[in-house]
Amino acid sequence: MPKVRTKDLIDKFKLEILSGEEGINRPIITSDLSRPGIEIAGYFTYYPAERVQLLGKTELSFFERLSEKEKEGRMDQLCTDVTPAIIVTRDMEIPTELLEASEREGVPVLSSPMKTTRLSSHLTNFLEGKLAPTTAVHGVLVDIYGVGVLIIGKSGVGKSETALELVKRGHRLVADDCVEIRQEDQDTLIGNSPELIEHLLEIRGLGIINVMTLFGAGAVRSYKRITLVINLELWDPQKQYDRLGLEEEKMRIIDTDLTKLTVPVRPGRNLAVIIEVAAMNFRLKRMGVNAAEQFTTKLASVIEEGDNDEE
Repeated sequence: MPKVRTKDLIDKFKLEILSGEEGINRPIITSDLSRPGIEIAGYFTYYPAERVQLLGKTELSFFERLSEKEKEGRMDQLCTDVTPAIIVTRDMEIPTELLEASEREGVPVLSSPMKTTRLSSHLTNFLEGKLAPTTAVHGVLVDIYGVGVLIIGKSGVGKSETALELVKRGHRLVADDCVEIRQEDQDTLIGNSPELIEHLLEIRGLGIINVMTLFGAGAVRSYKRITLVINLELWDPQKQYDRLGLEEEKMRIIDTDLTKLTVPVRPGRNLAVIIEVAAMNFRLKRMGVNAAEQFTTKLASVIEEGDNDEE
């Protein structure tokens, strides 16, 4: 099922339909836009017909210089059976040849009062958000000191209870149980909650609670960029856990690698505080302060001084 159709653009940007109304359900498959100036000049060899076409002052002023026969031919070629829409900006007068060709092919011709560059920017941002690759992850997403922390782990390990404690400590819940993730850029993952369970937390023994109702609007947010993954796992005495923090594990979601920390769970460990400190330490590392590396450097210098004294 198409994620975006032409009618979504009409509703979002309040565009006026001038002709080709039968095509408003056409799918839009790419966020790339086209300003078909070179096509109006007659070069259609690489015409990206599947893109939304924008006609501004430059394109239409050149179009007026063409002969009547050229005008008809160019507009016939511009309107194809896969073109989702042709948008004329600045509320400019629509060429009769375009209206006639669009009616024949069922291509919606839309009008906007916005300038071409501004509309192009808004359209691109909207389409990139809608057409971004998406996935869903079982876990909890919390905004901790501005860091989007995705908490994952096996069912029953204590993810939701930890999230509840974090909310009590003043942090904000984004999603519980199911986190919908979309990749908006090369390395930007945005997480949000499915609409059905937004602002809800499931705590075993209590049931479902509404975080916004209990803690206020400041305890929740609709979406957050994910930058850190924390994996909660039951303590395994046979496993060697990282005690210095020099090793950096990665987790790939869609096409983006995220820093992943594994935190062992056992009675007596305050997971909320550990995750809170992990988020603060992650921020420090991004600012160039790495406590583990500083300690290792100091340790190496002490050992070196000791060796020199023995000599």
